[in-house]
Amino acid sequence: MTTTAAAPGRGRMAELALYFLRLGFLGFGGPVALVGQMERELVNDKKWLSKVEMRESIAICQSLPGPLAIQVGIYVAWLRCGFWGAWLGGWCFILPNFVIVAALGALYVYLGDLQPVTAIFYGVSPAVIALILHSCYRLAKLGMEDWLQWAIAGVCLVVTVILQAEVALLFIGAGIVGILYYGSIFKRTPAILPIVVVPAAAAPIAPVATGSTLGKLLLFFLKAGTLTFGSGLVIVPFLEQGLVQQYGWLDERQFLIAVAIGMIRPGPVVITATFVGYLVAGFWGSVVSTVGIFLPSFLLVLIVAPLLARHRENVNVQGFIKGAYAAAIGTILGACILLGKIAIGDWLTVAIGVVSLVALFRWKVSNPLLIAATAVVGLIAYPLLQPAWVMVK
Repeated sequence: MTTTAAAPGRGRMAELALYFLRLGFLGFGGPVALVGQMERELVNDKKWLSKVEMRESIAICQSLPGPLAIQVGIYVAWLRCGFWGAWLGGWCFILPNFVIVAALGALYVYLGDLQPVTAIFYGVSPAVIALILHSCYRLAKLGMEDWLQWAIAGVCLVVTVILQAEVALLFIGAGIVGILYYGSIFKRTPAILPIVVVPAAAAPIAPVATGSTLGKLLLFFLKAGTLTFGSGLVIVPFLEQGLVQQYGWLDERQFLIAVAIGMIRPGPVVITATFVGYLVAGFWGSVVSTVGIFLPSFLLVLIVAPLLARHRENVNVQGFIKGAYAAAIGTILGACILLGKIAIGDWLTVAIGVVSLVALFRWKVSNPLLIAATAVVGLIAYPLLQPAWVMVK
């Protein structure tokens, strides 16, 4: 794909910034809905790029680790206004979500011990498990094609639940299996592997043992930002291991609340990092966590995407992607089991979870409406059943 190198004028950059600010404030529905909205508005309405360019942008970003909607926005901004346009458009897309989630973090810090807040999350927590399962189902329909991918997913699920192993290693191992099975290494005609090493950016980056909490947050979320292959939900088991078990920054209930916050406002699930950062280190913690989780997406899109645009049809690259995608499904399901133990503690939370699944799969209820309804149930029921929910004490 070729793009023009003409420098954009100020008006063009301002138009780009305003568009992505609006999308960041109003873009509900998850990555698929956000990408669909961009395609409708930028191809059909604004004529910023052709349908072919938009479809190729989506395909390229699907092949990279990172939150899909944000990366498509960065890539489209790059096509429209070049290098600086990509940075402007991407951060304008992120800014509204940052403001909303940082404000929610501040409210939770000051009000989190109040019984009404606890009651709300009593009802919302099992609904979050249902939302994760529903998203995983949609992702599986989109990218799971054969028995090997399901076998990889099953292994990753077991490892995530029982051993709680480093998610990055699962992704790399699954990608290598994908190369061996789907690629051309053992076939008669060899193929070049020009970009297979790219997703290996998800390899472990050990957090610095010394230094400030802000530095540790930044390094932790830089690492997390490379692990969102297929969906932002992929980093949930990784975050649980690091934030709860390794560093002890959050307890299990606070972590589940952070995941809920990430799923009920506009934008990508990985904006959970902003909420976590505020709980750990206040406003500046939310800033460095947000930068850490999204910076890898900018670097991958601006450095790797142009190369991948030329080589993404390589069978070995596609093999790695298929294997890593299957690992994503397995780790998300494993995270559901781990988080379910936290969220579901009595008969009512079981009922909320089951009804939420029915509402999502059969009645097609939107995420915000489901969260609002379960919050009301929590406010009504929690004062009556508080002794029964052993997880809230």
